[in-house]
Amino acid sequence: MSENEDGQERTESATPKRLEEARRRGEIPRSRDLSAAAVLMTAGGAMYALGGQVAGGLHGVMTRGLTLTRDQALNPEHMLPTLSSAAWDAVMICAPILGLIMLAAMLAPLVLGGWSFSTEALMPKFNRLNPMSGVKRMFSGKATIELGKALAKFAVVGLVAVFVLRNQTPALLALGSEPTTAAIGHAIRLSGQGLVWVSAGMLLIAGFDVPYQLWQYAKQLKMTREEVRQEMKDAEGSPELKGHIRRMQRQIASRRMMQDVPKADVIVTNPTHFAVALRYDDKRMRAPIVVAKGADVIAARIREVAAEHKVPIFEAPPLARVLFRHVEIGEEVPSTVYVAVAQVLSYIFQLRNSRQAGAPPPARPDVNVTEY
Repeated sequence: MSENEDGQERTESATPKRLEEARRRGEIPRSRDLSAAAVLMTAGGAMYALGGQVAGGLHGVMTRGLTLTRDQALNPEHMLPTLSSAAWDAVMICAPILGLIMLAAMLAPLVLGGWSFSTEALMPKFNRLNPMSGVKRMFSGKATIELGKALAKFAVVGLVAVFVLRNQTPALLALGSEPTTAAIGHAIRLSGQGLVWVSAGMLLIAGFDVPYQLWQYAKQLKMTREEVRQEMKDAEGSPELKGHIRRMQRQIASRRMMQDVPKADVIVTNPTHFAVALRYDDKRMRAPIVVAKGADVIAARIREVAAEHKVPIFEAPPLARVLFRHVEIGEEVPSTVYVAVAQVLSYIFQLRNSRQAGAPPPARPDVNVTEY
């Protein structure tokens, strides 16, 4: 089991953040054997399919390049342009094969890890120059595995090459008796066929290397439980910081709530433990809403603000408890307390009108609410 510098075991899989950071550093799973097999198979298939066409074009280039008049052969200034033209023609003839090989080299990484462009990977790492670190890497378990893979590749490729050469020996010996153009095309196709067989052996090796590289990559990025907890802590914020934020949010909400208390029509109290401020505008509201509520200290503050702004206070303990526990600020009162709230507001409005008119105050209603 791998361990970190503190001796803690790395037992946890890498988090998405850890994987993203590794990708930013250019650390992604790679299989050189898979890429080599893809390039060899593409090159072999292209040579086998396009061998006749390439042979005819190269034969024409050779014919034109060696067909010279006496004046051209003795003219030094003619040699360089002729050589440049022949080289360009040869490149263009081989361009389809070269293009397919380049395309395979670019697409092979997409199978495992995808493309990665990282400037951090280009930065020099001077710790790699440490001789002791180099010796440790030479005798590490990973180096042993890489040595075993290299020997396996040598054995597989060697066996495939011997098999191909034995099967193609008669065809290779017969090339000398064929016409030049046909011999060149036949040689290219034989080479392509040999590369396809060799790439098949490389694919066999890649079948073992790809799972190993994925396992090695996941193992390298494993994290300790402490690292996972620290990452979650950094992402979500420390408990102290979150607590401070919640306190600030409560303070802001409390100040905003106190600003709405003077707009309330009535404060329903418990009488001391709870205080709920109600407001109702029949032109804009379907039902009364709770504009402020609080318990204990906040309830006392609500009553103080209400007294300062002459907002009526109505003691109805059951109603105050129900509203405090089941209705959030800004919500309408539930239909289960419509009657009780209507009795309170009707009484408050009648009391206000009687005071303005100098009439006797109305009888206080007996508000009954079933708590739930």
